[in-house]
Amino acid sequence: MSVRILALVGSLRAGSHNRQLAEAAVKLAPEGVEIAVHEGLAEIPFYNEDIDVEGTVPAAAAQLREAAAGADALLLFTPEYNGTIPAVLKNAIDWLSRPFGAGAIGGKPVVVAGTAFGQYGGVWAQDETRKAVGIAGGKVVEELKLAIPGSVTRFAETHPADDAEVAEQLTEVLNRLHALVDGEQAAA
Repeated sequence: MSVRILALVGSLRAGSHNRQLAEAAVKLAPEGVEIAVHEGLAEIPFYNEDIDVEGTVPAAAAQLREAAAGADALLLFTPEYNGTIPAVLKNAIDWLSRPFGAGAIGGKPVVVAGTAFGQYGGVWAQDETRKAVGIAGGKVVEELKLAIPGSVTRFAETHPADDAEVAEQLTEVLNRLHALVDGEQAAA
C-alpha cells in the first residue's frame, strides 16, 4: 500500500534551504512513499473565523485542507524566525485545525524537521511547531526529529540532497515514518 505524505515548508523564500530539504525528501522517499510539497501557503489569508464559513472558505485554504485530508501523514519543514515558528506555517496549522475537533490533520502522524542558520538548527521553532500541531489535533511523532544547524554556510554550495550526512539522516526519518504509517494502516 502506498503512503502519501504532505510536506509543508515554512519559508516562502525562493532559495529557501527548508524548501531544498523538502525537495531532498521527495528525492529520497523510499519505495511506496509519495511526498507532495504543498504550494500556495503564501496565498492563504490569515485565519479568521469570519471567512471560515462552509461554502465560502478561501480557495487556497480549501486546497490545503483537501491535500491534508488526502495524506496519510505530514512532514513540516520549518526555519526559525526570531526564535519561533514562521507565521506562514502557523497560519497553515490554524487552518488545518478547523473545524474544531474535526480538522484535516486530526490523528495523522506529523513529523517536524528543518534547518536554520543558528548552531541548533531551529530547535525552538521545531518545538513550537510540534506544540501547535499537537494542539491542532495532529499526532506528533516526537521520536522523529531532524534539526540541521548552519544552513547558510552548510548549504551555500551544496543542496541538502547532496550532503551525505543530511541525506542519511533524512532517509532514516522517512523510513521510520513510512514504517509507522504502514503499521497503522495494517492495524486498521
